Amino acid sequence: MEDALRKAYREDGAVLMKGVLSSEQLAQCREAFDWAIENPGPHASKMIGSSGQRAHVDNCNPLAKPKLDELVASLPLGRMFADLWGSQNAWYFAEEVFLKEGGVGGRTLWHQDTSYLPWAGLHWGNAWISFEAVPKANALEIVRGSHLGPRYDGTTFRNPEDPTDPLHGGDVWPRLPDVEAERRADPGAFEILSWATEPGDVLVLHPGTLHGGAAVDAEFPNRHTLVLRFFGDDATFSPLPDESRSGYARQGVLFKKELAGLEAGAPFRSPVFRQVV
Repeated sequence: MEDALRKAYREDGAVLMKGVLSSEQLAQCREAFDWAIENPGPHASKMIGSSGQRAHVDNCNPLAKPKLDELVASLPLGRMFADLWGSQNAWYFAEEVFLKEGGVGGRTLWHQDTSYLPWAGLHWGNAWISFEAVPKANALEIVRGSHLGPRYDGTTFRNPEDPTDPLHGGDVWPRLPDVEAERRADPGAFEILSWATEPGDVLVLHPGTLHGGAAVDAEFPNRHTLVLRFFGDDATFSPLPDESRSGYARQGVLFKKELAGLEAGAPFRSPVFRQVV
């Protein structure tokens, strides 16, 4: 791997890795994606509309864990991340699936995953795998270098009048900026990274980056994306606020039992996570 890619990921928080997955590996990922859609977990949300409109999001489905643990062990992603981070080890965390069909699904609101999950450190990565050729106009967008800045409060995703409606509240973390409003007022307010992608490419982003977008529309009506999350040696436990207006526990809503004993700053480790390097 070129040093320039490592530097870009470290400083920018996102890079595009071209042609990482072979057609066979991509087919295996698509099989896992389709299975996840047909077998939703407890965190799934979905919408079925008229004229073939459909949306489905799922996160960390316990039913899928054995299948995905086996899959990630056969893919080059763990080794890719270890090389990208400069880590001796890599572990697989869990998956997220996104389905948007029939042109339904506007922009995903800007957010950091670390507002919802107890993560800190540089050795984190989301492997964003789309099964279609995605135009740049419909791609995920990332605020360059935002993983090195503040950890913001999250959005509830529930208030259409306020995309920064605080997830936790209180004064522990600063309120999320309204990125889209600021971009409308000043198109240069943020340095935005995004890429058109082809099947087999992997968009890699640090979950602490501000990211959003990835809409579908009449010109690009269908998108199916599997996200696989990994962490390495420099991954630490960073609890969520003790008091959250949304009822979040300090360890978030995923793997609560397995993470319950970790203290702030401790290495993010548990036997539940499959080591892949």
